[in-house]
Amino acid sequence: MAEIVLKTENLGISFGALKAVHDVSLEIEKGKLTTILGPNGAGKTTFFNLVSGLLKPTTGKIYFKGTDVTHLSPIKRVEAGMGRSFQLTNVFPTLTTYENIRLAAQSHQKVGYKIFTNHMKYKEVNLKTEEILERVLLKKKKDTLACDLTHGEQRKLELGMVLALDPEVLLLDEPTAGMAIEEVPAMIDIIRETHTMGTTVVLIEHKMDMVKILSDRLVILVNGAVIADGDPKSVSEDPEVLKAYLGGGVLDEVTA
Repeated sequence: MAEIVLKTENLGISFGALKAVHDVSLEIEKGKLTTILGPNGAGKTTFFNLVSGLLKPTTGKIYFKGTDVTHLSPIKRVEAGMGRSFQLTNVFPTLTTYENIRLAAQSHQKVGYKIFTNHMKYKEVNLKTEEILERVLLKKKKDTLACDLTHGEQRKLELGMVLALDPEVLLLDEPTAGMAIEEVPAMIDIIRETHTMGTTVVLIEHKMDMVKILSDRLVILVNGAVIADGDPKSVSEDPEVLKAYLGGGVLDEVTA
């Protein structure tokens, strides 16, 4: 029987009369890659904000590794093994690529900042930093300030900072947003490798070629509610999905 690492029960949040997320019950299997799709305003990012603790639900529960985390802070959820990237790049622009990732690795290993201690003494932190730089294809840019990286490189850097926390579940909110077309395959490879290494990935993405390559499962959100859930082929051919998501079009044609 599959192990459920993340679960929501009747999860919802309302902003006045607007039900941004409504009665969402999902079970995320350990080691699987699940993609959440839906039109703009469907509630995808709001759902991520609930799961990661940035928003408090109006209704429902969130369970992580069998424990109710509904009222835990975002920091406590990260400490428990939940990682999250955002639609907008979130890095320290005046620090180098190496320093950005090292700070994340240092935080995860609970190595506090000591003004009179050379960071090179923290061998485990530095080894982890070098490993992550290699994984996100930024080793050659390790000494470059984050503000001088291309947008695509900054997206990789942000992902590297999250990976430095060794998350068991990784929530990726449109990791290729704003990237040049030629940069997308490298990001796909990084995500695929992360998944292959055993990390459970939940992805919000609009690029259907990317979704079909990576996903074990698709979940379709419309108006804050789940309307379809299953393998990529069956979901992409579901008439209700085509009607609600595309007005009866062809799902393969959606690339942005």
